[in-house]
Amino acid sequence: MKVVVTGSTGLVGEALVTALQAGGHSVVRLVRSSPNPAEHRYAWNPDTGSIDAAALSGCDGVVHLAGENVAGGRWSDARKARIRESRVAGTELLVRELLKLDAPPKVLLSASAVGFYGDRGDELLDEGSACGEGFLAEVARDWEAATREAQDHDVRVAHLRFGVVLS
Repeated sequence: MKVVVTGSTGLVGEALVTALQAGGHSVVRLVRSSPNPAEHRYAWNPDTGSIDAAALSGCDGVVHLAGENVAGGRWSDARKARIRESRVAGTELLVRELLKLDAPPKVLLSASAVGFYGDRGDELLDEGSACGEGFLAEVARDWEAATREAQDHDVRVAHLRFGVVLS
């Protein structure tokens, strides 16, 4: 399969790319810096709304992991806006470009976060639990909602609600 991966230079992305390649899949990385088509690295920039459409052509699936690191600094109002926009705008751009393809991919796996559930104390939660309250819950809700248009066009979408990932 040809799999496009955003966030491929991060902790989870690097491990995923290695595993996909070991499984014999062709991996295309959408990167914000150092694109090199010879290395299957193509440019995208959610801030400017640009993406190298050649990277998406003929893809079977997309794994979208990109987003501002929530642990990368103090949460000022500006940083919170950057966290939200990096996820929502990036997802909207990716979905918009995928739907322009003659043959969109069959599946989009889009990262999200367990922050979707908010702080609910000792309440038992599962994948069917409603969205919680607070900044991270709102970001995750909007992030997941940004994939809706893909679902409306018969792309199977799954949200990967990660917790803290340590190496």
